[in-house]
Amino acid sequence: MDIARPDSLKRKRARQLKYGVSAIVVVLIMGVGVSRLKPAAPGVDRATLWIDTVQRGSMIRQVRGTGTLVPEDIRWIPSTTSGRVERIIVKPGTEVSPGTIILELSNPALEQELNDAQLKVKSAEASLSNLRVQLETSHLQQVASTAIIEADYKKASLQAEINTQLADKQLVSKLTLQQSQLDKDLLESRLSIAKQQLTKDEESIEARLLVQQSDLEQIRAVMRLKQRQFDELRVRAGLEGVLQLVPVEVGQQVGPGTNLARVANPSRLKAELKIAETQAKDILIGQPVSIDTRNGLVDGKVARIDPSVQNGTVTVDVTLDGALPKGAARPDQTVDGTIELERLTDVLFVGRPALGQEQSTVGVFKLDPDGTASRTQAKIGRMSVDKVELVSGLHAGDQVVLSDMSAWDAYDRVRLQ
Repeated sequence: MDIARPDSLKRKRARQLKYGVSAIVVVLIMGVGVSRLKPAAPGVDRATLWIDTVQRGSMIRQVRGTGTLVPEDIRWIPSTTSGRVERIIVKPGTEVSPGTIILELSNPALEQELNDAQLKVKSAEASLSNLRVQLETSHLQQVASTAIIEADYKKASLQAEINTQLADKQLVSKLTLQQSQLDKDLLESRLSIAKQQLTKDEESIEARLLVQQSDLEQIRAVMRLKQRQFDELRVRAGLEGVLQLVPVEVGQQVGPGTNLARVANPSRLKAELKIAETQAKDILIGQPVSIDTRNGLVDGKVARIDPSVQNGTVTVDVTLDGALPKGAARPDQTVDGTIELERLTDVLFVGRPALGQEQSTVGVFKLDPDGTASRTQAKIGRMSVDKVELVSGLHAGDQVVLSDMSAWDAYDRVRLQ
Protein backbone atom coordinates (compact mmCIF):
# COMPACT_ATOMS: atom_id res chain seq x y z
CA MET A 1 0.00 0.00 0.00
CA ASP A 2 1.34 3.37 -1.19
CA ILE A 3 1.31 6.28 1.23
CA ALA A 4 0.95 9.87 -0.20
CA ARG A 5 3.80 12.20 0.38
CA PRO A 6 2.85 15.70 1.44
CA ASP A 7 5.70 17.44 -0.49
CA SER A 8 4.79 15.96 -3.89
CA LEU A 9 1.15 16.89 -3.40
CA LYS A 10 2.03 20.49 -2.64
CA ARG A 11 4.25 20.72 -5.69
CA LYS A 12 1.50 19.34 -7.90
CA ARG A 13 -1.03 21.92 -6.62
CA ALA A 14 1.50 24.73 -7.09
CA ARG A 15 2.04 23.73 -10.73
CA GLN A 16 -1.71 23.62 -11.37
CA LEU A 17 -2.14 27.09 -9.85
CA LYS A 18 0.75 28.43 -11.89
CA TYR A 19 -0.72 27.05 -15.12
CA GLY A 20 -4.15 28.50 -14.30
CA VAL A 21 -2.76 31.96 -13.58
CA SER A 22 -0.71 31.86 -16.78
CA ALA A 23 -3.79 30.90 -18.79
CA ILE A 24 -5.76 33.74 -17.26
CA VAL A 25 -2.97 36.24 -18.02
CA VAL A 26 -2.76 35.03 -21.63
CA VAL A 27 -6.52 35.37 -22.05
CA LEU A 28 -6.43 38.90 -20.61
CA ILE A 29 -3.55 39.93 -22.86
CA MET A 30 -5.36 38.55 -25.93
CA GLY A 31 -8.55 40.37 -24.92
CA VAL A 32 -6.75 43.70 -24.58
CA GLY A 33 -4.99 43.19 -27.91
CA VAL A 34 -8.21 42.30 -29.71
CA SER A 35 -9.97 45.32 -28.21
CA ARG A 36 -7.26 47.61 -29.56
CA LEU A 37 -7.50 46.28 -33.09
CA LYS A 38 -9.13 48.69 -35.60
CA PRO A 39 -12.38 47.50 -37.19
CA ALA A 40 -11.99 46.02 -40.61
CA ALA A 41 -12.34 48.64 -43.41
CA PRO A 42 -15.62 48.16 -45.33
CA GLY A 43 -15.45 47.52 -49.04
CA VAL A 44 -16.80 50.01 -51.61
CA ASP A 45 -17.28 49.35 -55.32
CA ARG A 46 -14.85 51.69 -57.08
CA ALA A 47 -16.99 51.77 -60.20
CA THR A 48 -19.78 53.50 -58.28
CA LEU A 49 -17.53 56.32 -57.04
CA TRP A 50 -16.70 59.64 -58.64
CA ILE A 51 -12.97 60.15 -58.23
CA ASP A 52 -11.08 63.28 -59.28
CA THR A 53 -7.47 64.49 -59.09
CA VAL A 54 -6.43 67.71 -57.35
CA GLN A 55 -4.87 70.14 -59.84
CA ARG A 56 -3.08 73.48 -59.69
CA GLY A 57 -3.75 76.10 -62.35
CA SER A 58 -6.51 78.43 -63.59
CA MET A 59 -10.08 77.96 -62.44
CA ILE A 60 -13.18 79.73 -63.77
CA ARG A 61 -15.83 80.52 -61.16
CA GLN A 62 -19.33 80.10 -62.50
CA VAL A 63 -22.90 79.88 -61.29
CA ARG A 64 -25.70 78.17 -63.13
CA GLY A 65 -29.44 78.50 -63.23
CA THR A 66 -32.46 77.63 -65.30
CA GLY A 67 -34.88 80.11 -66.79
CA THR A 68 -36.95 81.02 -69.80
CA LEU A 69 -36.69 83.14 -72.92
CA VAL A 70 -38.80 86.28 -72.61
CA PRO A 71 -39.50 88.91 -75.30
CA GLU A 72 -37.89 92.27 -74.65
CA ASP A 73 -40.81 94.03 -76.36
CA ILE A 74 -44.10 92.98 -74.74
CA ARG A 75 -47.27 95.00 -74.96
CA TRP A 76 -50.47 94.43 -73.03
CA ILE A 77 -53.44 96.00 -74.79
CA PRO A 78 -55.96 97.23 -72.19
CA SER A 79 -59.53 98.33 -72.69
CA THR A 80 -59.92 102.11 -72.55
CA THR A 81 -63.64 101.91 -71.85
CA SER A 82 -66.24 99.38 -70.82
CA GLY A 83 -67.77 97.21 -73.50
CA ARG A 84 -68.93 93.78 -74.59
CA VAL A 85 -66.73 91.45 -76.62
CA GLU A 86 -68.53 90.99 -79.93
CA ARG A 87 -65.96 89.19 -82.05
CA ILE A 88 -62.41 87.80 -81.75
CA ILE A 89 -60.81 88.17 -85.16
CA VAL A 90 -57.23 86.95 -84.60
CA LYS A 91 -56.18 83.88 -82.62
CA PRO A 92 -53.00 83.58 -80.47
CA GLY A 93 -49.92 82.58 -82.43
CA THR A 94 -50.79 84.77 -85.42
CA GLU A 95 -48.28 87.33 -86.68
CA VAL A 96 -49.71 90.84 -86.43
CA SER A 97 -48.80 94.36 -87.52
CA PRO A 98 -49.56 97.61 -85.64
CA GLY A 99 -52.86 98.08 -87.47
CA THR A 100 -54.14 94.50 -87.19
CA ILE A 101 -57.58 94.36 -85.55
CA ILE A 102 -57.55 91.63 -82.89
CA LEU A 103 -61.10 91.87 -81.55
CA GLU A 104 -64.15 94.12 -81.55
CA LEU A 105 -66.15 95.52 -78.63
CA SER A 106 -69.55 97.17 -78.52
CA ASN A 107 -70.80 100.01 -76.28
CA PRO A 108 -74.15 101.63 -77.29
CA ALA A 109 -73.87 104.27 -74.54
CA LEU A 110 -70.48 105.38 -75.86
CA GLU A 111 -71.87 105.61 -79.38
CA GLN A 112 -74.66 107.88 -78.13
CA GLU A 113 -72.18 110.02 -76.22
CA LEU A 114 -70.12 110.40 -79.38
CA ASN A 115 -73.18 111.53 -81.38
CA ASP A 116 -74.06 114.06 -78.66
CA ALA A 117 -70.51 115.40 -78.65
CA GLN A 118 -70.52 115.76 -82.42
CA LEU A 119 -73.80 117.74 -82.29
CA LYS A 120 -72.39 119.99 -79.55
CA VAL A 121 -69.36 120.71 -81.69
CA LYS A 122 -71.54 121.70 -84.63
CA SER A 123 -73.65 123.93 -82.37
CA ALA A 124 -70.56 125.60 -80.90
CA GLU A 125 -69.09 126.14 -84.38
CA ALA A 126 -72.32 127.79 -85.48
CA SER A 127 -72.35 130.00 -82.36
CA LEU A 128 -68.77 131.04 -83.05
CA SER A 129 -69.57 131.92 -86.65
CA ASN A 130 -72.63 133.91 -85.59
CA LEU A 131 -70.65 135.81 -82.96
CA ARG A 132 -67.91 136.58 -85.47
CA VAL A 133 -70.48 138.02 -87.91
CA GLN A 134 -72.10 140.12 -85.18
CA LEU A 135 -68.80 141.49 -83.98
CA GLU A 136 -67.62 142.23 -87.49
CA THR A 137 -70.88 144.09 -88.24
CA SER A 138 -70.58 146.11 -85.07
CA HIS A 139 -66.95 146.84 -85.83
CA LEU A 140 -67.79 148.02 -89.34
CA GLN A 141 -70.39 150.38 -87.91
CA GLN A 142 -67.77 151.75 -85.52
CA VAL A 143 -65.34 152.18 -88.40
CA ALA A 144 -68.00 154.02 -90.44
CA SER A 145 -68.85 156.31 -87.52
CA THR A 146 -65.16 157.07 -87.01
CA ALA A 147 -64.77 157.83 -90.70
CA ILE A 148 -67.68 160.31 -90.63
CA ILE A 149 -66.23 162.10 -87.61
CA GLU A 150 -62.83 162.20 -89.28
CA ALA A 151 -64.40 163.71 -92.43
CA ASP A 152 -66.26 166.30 -90.35
CA TYR A 153 -63.01 167.10 -88.54
CA LYS A 154 -61.15 167.64 -91.79
CA LYS A 155 -63.99 169.82 -93.05
CA ALA A 156 -63.96 171.90 -89.86
CA SER A 157 -60.18 172.23 -90.02
CA LEU A 158 -60.42 173.52 -93.58
CA GLN A 159 -63.16 175.97 -92.62
CA ALA A 160 -61.12 177.25 -89.66
CA GLU A 161 -58.12 177.80 -91.92
CA ILE A 162 -60.22 179.72 -94.44
CA ASN A 163 -61.77 181.87 -91.70
CA THR A 164 -58.30 182.59 -90.34
CA GLN A 165 -57.19 183.93 -93.73
CA LEU A 166 -60.37 185.95 -94.15
CA ALA A 167 -60.07 187.37 -90.66
CA ASP A 168 -56.55 188.55 -91.45
CA LYS A 169 -58.07 190.56 -94.30
CA GLN A 170 -60.92 191.64 -92.01
CA LEU A 171 -63.48 189.92 -94.26
CA VAL A 172 -65.04 187.90 -91.41
CA SER A 173 -65.62 188.79 -87.83
CA LYS A 174 -63.54 187.45 -84.96
CA LEU A 175 -66.67 185.76 -83.64
CA THR A 176 -66.99 183.66 -86.81
CA LEU A 177 -63.29 182.74 -86.62
CA GLN A 178 -63.64 181.64 -82.98
CA GLN A 179 -66.75 179.60 -83.88
CA SER A 180 -64.94 177.73 -86.66
CA GLN A 181 -61.93 177.10 -84.40
CA LEU A 182 -64.22 175.75 -81.69
CA ASP A 183 -65.92 173.39 -84.18
CA LYS A 184 -62.48 172.12 -85.26
CA ASP A 185 -61.35 171.43 -81.65
CA LEU A 186 -64.60 169.67 -80.82
CA LEU A 187 -64.38 167.37 -83.84
CA GLU A 188 -60.71 166.70 -83.10
CA SER A 189 -61.65 165.49 -79.61
CA ARG A 190 -64.49 163.39 -80.98
CA LEU A 191 -62.13 161.83 -83.58
CA SER A 192 -59.57 160.95 -80.91
CA ILE A 193 -62.25 159.31 -78.77
CA ALA A 194 -63.66 157.46 -81.76
CA LYS A 195 -60.24 156.07 -82.68
CA GLN A 196 -59.70 154.90 -79.09
CA GLN A 197 -63.13 153.25 -79.15
CA LEU A 198 -62.22 151.56 -82.42
CA THR A 199 -59.01 150.17 -80.92
CA LYS A 200 -60.83 148.92 -77.84
CA ASP A 201 -63.53 147.40 -80.03
CA GLU A 202 -60.90 145.45 -81.98
CA GLU A 203 -59.41 144.17 -78.71
CA SER A 204 -62.88 143.25 -77.45
CA ILE A 205 -63.63 141.35 -80.65
CA GLU A 206 -60.44 139.29 -80.30
CA ALA A 207 -61.12 138.55 -76.61
CA ARG A 208 -64.75 137.52 -77.15
CA LEU A 209 -63.78 135.32 -80.10
CA LEU A 210 -61.03 133.68 -78.01
CA VAL A 211 -63.53 132.88 -75.27
CA GLN A 212 -65.92 131.34 -77.74
CA GLN A 213 -63.07 129.53 -79.49
CA SER A 214 -61.91 128.12 -76.14
CA ASP A 215 -65.39 126.77 -75.43
CA LEU A 216 -65.42 125.22 -78.88
CA GLU A 217 -62.01 123.55 -78.31
CA GLN A 218 -63.22 122.08 -75.03
CA ILE A 219 -66.21 120.58 -76.75
CA ARG A 220 -63.99 119.32 -79.60
CA ALA A 221 -61.63 117.72 -77.04
CA VAL A 222 -64.55 115.83 -75.52
CA MET A 223 -65.64 114.76 -79.00
CA ARG A 224 -62.09 113.60 -79.88
CA LEU A 225 -61.94 111.60 -76.64
CA LYS A 226 -65.26 109.93 -77.39
CA GLN A 227 -64.19 109.33 -80.98
CA ARG A 228 -60.92 107.74 -79.85
CA GLN A 229 -62.73 105.56 -77.33
CA PHE A 230 -65.19 104.54 -80.00
CA ASP A 231 -62.39 103.74 -82.45
CA GLU A 232 -60.61 101.74 -79.76
CA LEU A 233 -63.61 99.43 -79.55
CA ARG A 234 -61.83 97.85 -82.51
CA VAL A 235 -58.77 96.66 -80.59
CA ARG A 236 -55.56 96.84 -82.66
CA ALA A 237 -52.18 95.19 -82.05
CA GLY A 238 -50.14 98.41 -82.05
CA LEU A 239 -46.91 96.42 -82.40
CA GLU A 240 -45.15 94.28 -84.98
CA GLY A 241 -44.92 90.76 -83.58
CA VAL A 242 -46.94 87.72 -82.58
CA LEU A 243 -50.23 87.66 -80.71
CA GLN A 244 -49.52 85.63 -77.56
CA LEU A 245 -52.68 85.79 -75.53
CA VAL A 246 -56.35 86.85 -75.72
CA PRO A 247 -57.66 86.36 -72.16
CA VAL A 248 -61.31 87.25 -72.95
CA GLU A 249 -64.21 85.46 -74.59
CA VAL A 250 -67.02 86.48 -76.93
CA GLY A 251 -69.92 87.92 -74.95
CA GLN A 252 -67.79 88.86 -71.96
CA GLN A 253 -68.34 92.28 -70.41
CA VAL A 254 -65.09 94.12 -69.72
CA GLY A 255 -64.33 97.33 -67.88
CA PRO A 256 -61.75 100.06 -68.38
CA GLY A 257 -58.20 98.80 -67.85
CA THR A 258 -59.01 95.14 -68.53
CA ASN A 259 -56.20 93.41 -70.44
CA LEU A 260 -57.62 92.27 -73.76
CA ALA A 261 -54.53 90.92 -75.56
CA ARG A 262 -50.76 90.53 -75.29
CA VAL A 263 -48.44 91.05 -78.26
CA ALA A 264 -44.70 90.34 -78.25
CA ASN A 265 -41.87 90.74 -80.70
CA PRO A 266 -40.30 87.23 -80.93
CA SER A 267 -37.25 88.49 -82.82
CA ARG A 268 -35.92 90.23 -79.67
CA LEU A 269 -35.67 87.81 -76.76
CA LYS A 270 -33.83 87.91 -73.46
CA ALA A 271 -33.23 85.22 -70.87
CA GLU A 272 -34.59 85.38 -67.33
CA LEU A 273 -32.50 83.08 -65.13
CA LYS A 274 -33.39 81.93 -61.61
CA ILE A 275 -30.21 81.80 -59.52
CA ALA A 276 -30.12 80.45 -55.95
CA GLU A 277 -29.81 83.36 -53.54
CA THR A 278 -26.71 81.82 -51.94
CA GLN A 279 -24.93 81.90 -55.31
CA ALA A 280 -26.16 85.29 -56.53
CA LYS A 281 -24.10 87.48 -54.20
CA ASP A 282 -21.14 87.76 -56.61
CA ILE A 283 -23.15 88.42 -59.79
CA LEU A 284 -22.52 91.84 -61.36
CA ILE A 285 -23.95 93.76 -64.30
CA GLY A 286 -22.01 93.07 -67.50
CA GLN A 287 -20.65 89.64 -66.58
CA PRO A 288 -20.54 87.19 -69.54
CA VAL A 289 -23.19 84.50 -69.74
CA SER A 290 -23.56 81.38 -71.85
CA ILE A 291 -27.18 80.42 -72.60
CA ASP A 292 -27.95 76.81 -73.57
CA THR A 293 -31.10 76.71 -75.69
CA ARG A 294 -30.93 72.90 -75.96
CA ASN A 295 -30.16 73.47 -79.62
CA GLY A 296 -26.97 75.49 -79.31
CA LEU A 297 -25.16 78.00 -77.12
CA VAL A 298 -25.71 81.77 -77.27
CA ASP A 299 -23.48 84.37 -75.61
CA GLY A 300 -24.98 87.15 -73.51
CA LYS A 301 -24.36 89.57 -70.66
CA VAL A 302 -26.01 90.24 -67.31
CA ALA A 303 -28.32 93.23 -67.84
CA ARG A 304 -30.33 93.39 -64.60
CA ILE A 305 -30.37 91.76 -61.18
CA ASP A 306 -33.68 91.68 -59.33
CA PRO A 307 -33.17 93.22 -55.87
CA SER A 308 -35.78 90.94 -54.28
CA VAL A 309 -35.67 87.22 -53.52
CA GLN A 310 -38.59 85.00 -54.49
CA ASN A 311 -38.83 81.35 -53.46
CA GLY A 312 -35.15 81.30 -52.60
CA THR A 313 -33.99 82.53 -56.01
CA VAL A 314 -32.91 85.81 -57.59
CA THR A 315 -34.03 86.70 -61.11
CA VAL A 316 -31.21 87.74 -63.44
CA ASP A 317 -31.98 89.27 -66.86
CA VAL A 318 -29.53 88.41 -69.64
CA THR A 319 -29.38 90.25 -72.97
CA LEU A 320 -28.33 88.02 -75.85
CA ASP A 321 -25.43 89.16 -78.03
CA GLY A 322 -25.49 86.29 -80.49
CA ALA A 323 -28.23 85.16 -82.85
CA LEU A 324 -30.66 82.56 -81.58
CA PRO A 325 -31.01 79.28 -83.51
CA LYS A 326 -33.65 79.70 -86.19
CA GLY A 327 -36.89 77.93 -85.45
CA ALA A 328 -35.57 76.60 -82.14
CA ALA A 329 -36.03 79.60 -79.85
CA ARG A 330 -39.38 81.04 -78.88
CA PRO A 331 -40.91 82.89 -75.93
CA ASP A 332 -41.32 80.91 -72.67
CA GLN A 333 -38.82 78.29 -73.85
CA THR A 334 -36.80 76.75 -70.99
CA VAL A 335 -33.05 77.43 -71.12
CA ASP A 336 -29.98 76.94 -68.92
CA GLY A 337 -27.57 79.76 -68.20
CA THR A 338 -24.00 79.78 -66.90
CA ILE A 339 -22.66 83.09 -65.55
CA GLU A 340 -18.89 83.60 -65.39
CA LEU A 341 -18.03 85.34 -62.12
CA GLU A 342 -14.22 85.50 -62.27
CA ARG A 343 -11.06 83.69 -63.37
CA LEU A 344 -8.72 82.46 -60.62
CA THR A 345 -5.05 81.84 -61.44
CA ASP A 346 -2.51 79.54 -59.75
CA VAL A 347 -4.94 77.90 -57.31
CA LEU A 348 -5.50 74.34 -56.14
CA PHE A 349 -8.83 73.01 -57.31
CA VAL A 350 -10.75 69.79 -57.71
CA GLY A 351 -14.19 68.73 -58.86
CA ARG A 352 -17.08 69.89 -56.71
CA PRO A 353 -17.86 67.32 -53.98
CA ALA A 354 -21.39 66.16 -53.31
CA LEU A 355 -21.39 67.88 -49.90
CA GLY A 356 -19.80 71.08 -48.68
CA GLN A 357 -20.21 74.85 -48.80
CA GLU A 358 -17.92 77.78 -49.52
CA GLN A 359 -15.35 78.64 -46.85
CA SER A 360 -15.99 75.40 -44.93
CA THR A 361 -14.05 72.30 -43.92
CA VAL A 362 -15.28 68.92 -45.16
CA GLY A 363 -14.09 65.37 -44.76
CA VAL A 364 -13.19 63.67 -48.03
CA PHE A 365 -11.69 60.25 -48.70
CA LYS A 366 -8.22 60.45 -50.23
CA LEU A 367 -6.95 57.42 -52.13
CA ASP A 368 -3.91 55.64 -50.67
CA PRO A 369 -1.38 53.54 -52.62
CA ASP A 370 -2.55 50.32 -50.92
CA GLY A 371 -5.98 50.46 -52.55
CA THR A 372 -7.77 52.02 -49.61
CA ALA A 373 -9.10 55.54 -49.06
CA SER A 374 -8.70 57.41 -45.79
CA ARG A 375 -10.73 60.34 -44.52
CA THR A 376 -8.93 63.71 -44.83
CA GLN A 377 -10.09 67.14 -43.70
CA ALA A 378 -9.96 69.64 -46.58
CA LYS A 379 -10.79 73.34 -46.38
CA ILE A 380 -12.86 74.64 -49.31
CA GLY A 381 -12.50 78.21 -50.55
CA ARG A 382 -14.48 79.62 -53.44
CA MET A 383 -16.83 77.41 -55.41
CA SER A 384 -17.89 77.12 -59.03
CA VAL A 385 -20.50 75.07 -60.86
CA ASP A 386 -18.33 71.94 -61.09
CA LYS A 387 -15.11 72.88 -59.26
CA VAL A 388 -14.01 74.12 -55.85
CA GLU A 389 -10.90 75.94 -54.69
CA LEU A 390 -8.83 74.07 -52.08
CA VAL A 391 -7.26 76.18 -49.33
CA SER A 392 -5.60 73.42 -47.31
CA GLY A 393 -5.65 69.69 -46.54
CA LEU A 394 -4.81 68.37 -50.03
CA HIS A 395 -2.02 68.72 -52.56
CA ALA A 396 -1.73 68.65 -56.33
CA GLY A 397 -1.90 65.07 -57.60
CA ASP A 398 -4.00 63.73 -54.72
CA GLN A 399 -6.97 61.65 -55.77
CA VAL A 400 -10.14 62.12 -53.78
CA VAL A 401 -13.63 60.66 -53.78
CA LEU A 402 -16.24 63.34 -54.61
CA SER A 403 -19.29 61.09 -54.32
CA ASP A 404 -21.64 61.23 -51.33
CA MET A 405 -19.91 59.07 -48.68
CA SER A 406 -22.32 59.82 -45.83
CA ALA A 407 -23.13 56.09 -45.60
CA TRP A 408 -19.57 55.53 -44.33
CA ASP A 409 -19.47 58.40 -41.78
CA ALA A 410 -18.64 55.85 -39.06
CA TYR A 411 -15.41 54.83 -40.81
CA ASP A 412 -12.18 56.71 -41.37
CA ARG A 413 -10.97 54.24 -44.01
CA VAL A 414 -12.66 52.28 -46.78
CA ARG A 415 -11.36 49.60 -49.07
CA LEU A 416 -11.89 50.11 -52.81
CA GLN A 417 -12.90 46.97 -54.68
